[in-house]
Amino acid sequence: MSIWKSLLCLAGVLIVDPAAYAEPTTTKVRIAGLFSPDREKDLRELFEEWPEVKLVRVDFARSEAELSFDSEKLYPKANPADVIARLNDQLRKLSNYTFGVKPLCAVPWDKLTRVEIAIAGLDCKACCLAAYEMVAKIDGVEAATASFRDGRLTATIDPAKTTKAKLEAVLKERGVLK
Repeated sequence: MSIWKSLLCLAGVLIVDPAAYAEPTTTKVRIAGLFSPDREKDLRELFEEWPEVKLVRVDFARSEAELSFDSEKLYPKANPADVIARLNDQLRKLSNYTFGVKPLCAVPWDKLTRVEIAIAGLDCKACCLAAYEMVAKIDGVEAATASFRDGRLTATIDPAKTTKAKLEAVLKERGVLK
């Protein structure tokens, strides 16, 4: 404590650190790994283990979430891109690398295209995760789901960057689609 702060404290002047009362930051992000509705429950359970960050809302259809946290306390002096990267690192570790955080889609949703691909042989959650991850890594895939119950993979894509044919080619190459 500086000599001036000490003197002010002795004089009865209350010194308040404004950072101690900072409002939490609310940030919307995309959530990687949110490929089926039951994964939302898994995601919520992970955030219960991470008290510094609150999961406010989940939009499964867009694979988006709203997070609330004190950015200055959690990641002091980090720029917004670094905050997203650090949130991603922490969520990936907490989830054994099955969830992640990405920036929001830059393309308006009305400019994206939804595609469906019938897939046989997805018989468990792990198989769905594998098919989802193959497609989710493709540049231009903004959201994706995979369902072994329905035998279908859906993806919301930026048609300027990818096509249904490219997604099918990746799935065929990996032996998921015949």
